[in-house]
Amino acid sequence: MSLYDDAVLVLKGYEGQPELRDVYLAHLAEHPDGMYKPCEAGHLTSSALVIDPSRGRVLLTLHKKLNMWLQMGGHCEQGDATVEEAALREATEESGIPGLTLLPGGPVRLDRHPIPAPCHWHLDVQYAALAPVGAEAAISDESLDLRWFAYDEVADVADTSVVELLKGTLARLA
Repeated sequence: MSLYDDAVLVLKGYEGQPELRDVYLAHLAEHPDGMYKPCEAGHLTSSALVIDPSRGRVLLTLHKKLNMWLQMGGHCEQGDATVEEAALREATEESGIPGLTLLPGGPVRLDRHPIPAPCHWHLDVQYAALAPVGAEAAISDESLDLRWFAYDEVADVADTSVVELLKGTLARLA
């Protein structure tokens, strides 16, 4: 199965945000290359909020290009077999934490946001990744900073997308 086919299956199985899910599916139907960065009409990205439930905190990266605190994530690559694999790869690379596991149940949410030209949109498929007990983060060259935040601090540093991703993650953990 191709990454494209996996993305379609994942999106068809995602029960939240039906209108946005349908936008993603329509985009992929119109753009067979919509999984990858060269698709200027927009492309899927995959991300994961790294969470440490035992300590009530999340790990955010200060994005180098956007100068915003965000979850780990980025572009799908040719070697990614699934959208989940892309999210886990990105989370591991950007957090420096080995042994992350995705929270069961598929994507936590979707977030479509504009990006600078030549591309127009990121269609982000957002997951949550559980950090192993005692995990130590290590900053990557893709970040300006990497920091753990208590759940109640996230709204003070991050945008609505990250806040909603945290809410969805905590609801799934409950």
